[in-house]
Amino acid sequence: MSASLTGTGLHLTLGRNHVLRGIDIHVDAGTTTTVIGPSGSGKSTLLRVLNRLHEPDRGDVLLDGESVLREDPDRLRQRIGMVFQHFNLFPHKTVADNIALGPRKLRGLSKDAARALAIEQLEIVGLAEKADARPANLSGGQQQRVAIARALAMRPEIMFFDEATSALDPELVKGVLALMSELASGGMSMIVVTHEMGFARSVSDNIVFMDRGQVVETGTPDALFEAAETPRLRQFLSQVL
Repeated sequence: MSASLTGTGLHLTLGRNHVLRGIDIHVDAGTTTTVIGPSGSGKSTLLRVLNRLHEPDRGDVLLDGESVLREDPDRLRQRIGMVFQHFNLFPHKTVADNIALGPRKLRGLSKDAARALAIEQLEIVGLAEKADARPANLSGGQQQRVAIARALAMRPEIMFFDEATSALDPELVKGVLALMSELASGGMSMIVVTHEMGFARSVSDNIVFMDRGQVVETGTPDALFEAAETPRLRQFLSQVL
């Protein structure tokens, strides 16, 4: 099950830094929106506000049309899966136990049911044979695929990816991006913060360009890459393409 997500008028100040300045974003159910922009533009902070790791100063977040700001944050994070730049796996637990932990604690699954679910998710990401390995014995790309499997095990309605490939060696990036592309083609709602312009162009239904805490331009990949309307986006693309 996929959900739509809308952020309206989102503002956030951290210390003296006005990080988000009236952000509007909308993701239709079953589509992929990619957020691009220079470092420090507020992209990752936006994801953290959308799943309430930061509470916005102003604005609202709607999941399938209903505000999530009044919802139990733990319940919300069952509905929104998040994959970070760094894998955040528990080193003392096996791969399967890392994945099974959330379904056991938050969804109330039995130990056996949670392990079966973990194996199922590992098969999806191509790592079923690593179920009893420790994270330290996996490559970075494999650890990130485990992190994706862990998020999927919660049966989320939408997935957030925050620079999910930026900590990986270049030769490991391709496999993780391919898995993300498969999720997108399978109808998962996704918001992806990335510097991978090829992925943004080929997989996205919609692209949001942010700079200095604001949405500067939004549109389809063809519109933004072929006919950028704002000088700031044209300058950005000239530096990254």
